[in-house]
Amino acid sequence: MKNSTNFIAITGFTILLIAVIFTSSCKKEETPPPPAPRTYTDLENDFEAIDISEGIIDVELKATDFTTWSVRIISPGIVEGESYPVVFTLHGAAGGSPTAHQSTACLAEPGLESLGAIIISPNGFLNLWHEGPNQQQVLTLVNLAKKFWPVDTTKFLVTGYSNGGNGSWFYAETQAEIFSAAIPMASYYNTFDTEGNGRYIETPLYVIHGGDDDLFPVADVEEWVGVTQDVGTDVTMVIAPGLVHNQPCDYVSYLQDATLWLQNDVWN
Repeated sequence: MKNSTNFIAITGFTILLIAVIFTSSCKKEETPPPPAPRTYTDLENDFEAIDISEGIIDVELKATDFTTWSVRIISPGIVEGESYPVVFTLHGAAGGSPTAHQSTACLAEPGLESLGAIIISPNGFLNLWHEGPNQQQVLTLVNLAKKFWPVDTTKFLVTGYSNGGNGSWFYAETQAEIFSAAIPMASYYNTFDTEGNGRYIETPLYVIHGGDDDLFPVADVEEWVGVTQDVGTDVTMVIAPGLVHNQPCDYVSYLQDATLWLQNDVWN
C-alpha cells in the first residue's frame, strides 16, 4: 500500500508539472492583439505635429492603414497673428514617381514666391488628379490646413502643369467654395457640356499655354477657353510663344505674371 501511495503521488505531481509546462508553452505562443485601426483623429494628430515655421518640409502622412500620402509643404515663415494664402500645386504626369511632389524648384518656388503663401505639393502617384483617391487627398489636406494652420480661407489657389493643369481646371470647376482662383499651365480640359454648349465655371482662371505645345494643341485650348468665356466664366488666357509641352521651367515668368493678376484682380 505504501508503494502504491507513493506511485499515485509521483504520478499526480508529474501530471501537474506537464500541465504547467503545457500552459506556459501556450501562453508564450499567444500572438499579441492587432493594433487598433487607423482613425481620422490619428491623421489629424500627425498633421498638427508638422512644424511649418519655415522652409521646405517633406512628410509622409498615413491616411489609413493602407494609404500613405507623400506631401511637400513650403512655408514662407510663419509670424504669429498673421494669416497666409494657400497654394496647391499639382505635379504633371501620373507615372507613380515617389518624388514627383518634390519637383518644385524650377517652377512653383520661383513662380509663386511673391505670394508669401503656404505651398502644398501632394503626390498623385498613379491616379489622375480628378480621380477619387486624389480628390480625397486634396480635399482632406484642405480641411486639415484650415483647421490647424493660420490660413486665409478666402485665398486658396490651385495651380499645376500638364496633368496638374488639368487638375487645376477640375478643382476650379468642382470646388469653387474652396479655391478662389486657378492657374492651369500646359493643360487640356474640355469645357463643352453634353449638348455642345460651354460649361460655366465660377472660379476665375488664368490659363497659360505653350504656343508650340506638341502634346496638347493650343487651338483646342483656345476653343475651350472661348466657349466657357461665352457663358460668363472669368478666364484670362496667355500663350507662351515657341514653348513646347515639356518645358515647365520656362513657364516661370508667365506664372509670375499670373500671380500679379491674382493679387490685383482676384485677391485685392
